[in-house]
Amino acid sequence: MDHQSEKRLPPPVLRLMKKGVLMPAPFSVEVGAEVDPARISGDGVVFHAGTKIHGPGTLISAGVKLGAEAPVTLADCRLGKGVELKGGFFEGSVCLARANMASGARVREGCLLEEEANGSHTVGLKQTILFPFVTLGSLINFCDCFLAGGTSRKDHSEVGSSYIHFNYTPNQDKATPSLLGDVPRGVMLREPPIFLGGQGGLVGPVRIGFGTVIAAGTIQRGDCPEGGRLLGGEGRPVSAGAFHPGLYGDIRRKVTHNIFYLASLLALRQWYVHVRGAFPGDREMGGALHRGAVEILDKAVEERLTRFRALAEKMEESISLGERFLPKKGRGILLSRQREFHDRWPEVEAALRDRRETAAGLEARDGFLGQLAGAVAAQGDDYLRVIQSLDQGARSLGTSWLTQAVDAVTEGALAKVPACRMSP
Repeated sequence: MDHQSEKRLPPPVLRLMKKGVLMPAPFSVEVGAEVDPARISGDGVVFHAGTKIHGPGTLISAGVKLGAEAPVTLADCRLGKGVELKGGFFEGSVCLARANMASGARVREGCLLEEEANGSHTVGLKQTILFPFVTLGSLINFCDCFLAGGTSRKDHSEVGSSYIHFNYTPNQDKATPSLLGDVPRGVMLREPPIFLGGQGGLVGPVRIGFGTVIAAGTIQRGDCPEGGRLLGGEGRPVSAGAFHPGLYGDIRRKVTHNIFYLASLLALRQWYVHVRGAFPGDREMGGALHRGAVEILDKAVEERLTRFRALAEKMEESISLGERFLPKKGRGILLSRQREFHDRWPEVEAALRDRRETAAGLEARDGFLGQLAGAVAAQGDDYLRVIQSLDQGARSLGTSWLTQAVDAVTEGALAKVPACRMSP
């Protein structure tokens, strides 16, 4: 590019070009003045035509490629090495090494896509956590979910095309997060994949275990936390009963699932604090990328608490409606559960915020970290390679630590609302 052309380029664009960012059509690229060029690598980074970069929190590591299929808008996202976002809108999220999304994506705030997680065209995500290798098909809406499972790009959890996680209820609440797989075993990257067949959906909140296959075209409403099952739909008959907006029935399942989901997020945060920090992955940007992932988990916890609190507040109206419309048989116990949840919400929230997960499973944690240090010394600091190299003894210690963290939080919160504990 000649000197006169350079003079016509906006200074933020020109600074990044001089740093080494490749821009085949630089006059079509937009970089906000608030973007810190020190947080954008010049090593193998490509901004294709129509790329827009905004937000002071934006971080772009080496080898990132944006806009290969369609324009990309990026706002306050942190991207690890080799991430490819081929087209769409991405905001307030973190993508770790080699994660990629095809064109038409809409990835909104609160998403964490771990190594090699990927999606085909026209995928919508928000407050979604995908563990390594998870693959999403096309035309998917998958918000307020956690999905783990699989051991490689050839053996991965899959969400089929045209899949929906139904995360908004007729009573206008979003206390509906679904947990597919789990944190304590999922982080070890040795569990069988989960398969969600295309043109189907999950009605959140649900819990689905590793190795579960849900047949194509199925709307899944129930849980299968034990995993290893083929689920083909429940065949529920259509009901013609009256609908009363604001009226809830038995809230035990929703309360228990929300507490367990929050406990899982808090356990995952412990994994990031104690384990992930040992794997910078990128000496140039790795520290800031790790901090960004921890921030995403903190925001995810706040989002879930906000939605859970809103549900508790709705109980007052539900109790009033229930006294009029719930069948007399069983009405008293249903309303007593709702009243307990409403009245004791401050105690539940306090229990979910008291950081008891930091003191859980310390013996197992320290034993695991000791073995992890040996694996790093032998294998280097590639996260996937090191974790998958761990022997059964090390994996058992790590899983025990995180299980104790999940259980400590879950039991502490449910103890405040014992009537709302879901029956086994």
